[in-house]
Amino acid sequence: MMKKLLFTPGPTPIPPEALLAMAQPIDYHRSDAAVTLIKDILEELKHVFQTENDVLFLTSSGTGAMEGAVANLLAREDKVIVIRSGKFGERWSEICTAYGIEVLPIDVTWGASVEPQAVEALLTEHPDVKAVFATLCETSTGALHDIEALAGLTRVRPTLLVVDAVSALAADDLQMDNWGVDVVVSCSQKGLMTPPGLAFAALNQRAWDAVACSDLPKYYFDFRKAYQSGLDGSVPYTPAVTLLAALQCALNRLCAEGIRNTIARHNRLAVATRSAVKALGLSLFAASPANTLTSIRLPSEIDGKAFINLMRDTYGVTYAGGQSQLSGKIVRIAHLGWMNENDVVVAISAFERGLHAIGYEVPLGAGVTAAQEAFKCSRGEK
Repeated sequence: MMKKLLFTPGPTPIPPEALLAMAQPIDYHRSDAAVTLIKDILEELKHVFQTENDVLFLTSSGTGAMEGAVANLLAREDKVIVIRSGKFGERWSEICTAYGIEVLPIDVTWGASVEPQAVEALLTEHPDVKAVFATLCETSTGALHDIEALAGLTRVRPTLLVVDAVSALAADDLQMDNWGVDVVVSCSQKGLMTPPGLAFAALNQRAWDAVACSDLPKYYFDFRKAYQSGLDGSVPYTPAVTLLAALQCALNRLCAEGIRNTIARHNRLAVATRSAVKALGLSLFAASPANTLTSIRLPSEIDGKAFINLMRDTYGVTYAGGQSQLSGKIVRIAHLGWMNENDVVVAISAFERGLHAIGYEVPLGAGVTAAQEAFKCSRGEK
């Protein structure tokens, strides 16, 4: 019998009560119960986004919220800066280009994080830039960007900071209000422990002022429609009702734990995983890694694609491989969402066994021991 275990940065494991909620008889999305459900969800999302701003939800993947941000915030002839340090920074650029927006790219080596000075220099050179598009955790590399520093640059200028927190929300710190971030977008299937299909966007007043001036085409992703409907606990179009039921359960968990504790838990899991990787004699790919996932640089003699397939088919363990130029070169192990210390120990143990199975010798048990020692240290145990 094979038990399947998921260690990808989305989708992530779903708590049992959220699974059960989706198995209940479906409700009408205009019912009183649905209105109450939506209002509760929108209020609890503020806790996770660390904001007093209203949070919008859309029925789409996270890319829908990204496209919505571009279509609602910008106008023809606008100019934007896009930080491109991986697959999803590139996605911001592709969406802006699709809408005819002039993109000033800052290309960062994959695995590295953007230098705020580079952003500041480009803002100084182009004071008419409407927005900076950034990524909290570049999921394709595991690198974390210093959003607080970027917000310090944009909040003193007439320039919006738009952040893709798709994979990092509830795992890495993102203090939207305290830092002065204008827009944050995310989705359901990562740190929010819900199946794919829901996307979210939070906007402050500066962002809403930009929405009022936008002349780009929009319909399904019209943020104004989503906002007006949300005030009454309604939606402009039919939502994924079963996903909302699951999301409420997941948000209840997060709110009970507390966002600071949630972020601290993810940090403990991340530190232990990285300690394990180093103990096995392997190197991390990201220079400044996020709490969301650990990206591991594979030795040249290992076929990353074959290794991922082996782990899934033989051991029932699913890690994520590299994307685009990193295909076959890295393994990404997520410690995201509904996970605890025991999950990390299992992920590392399976990783060690897989390496041995393909003939790559590592000190068996060294990674698990290092992870356990890291957990002891984080808890102040002797």
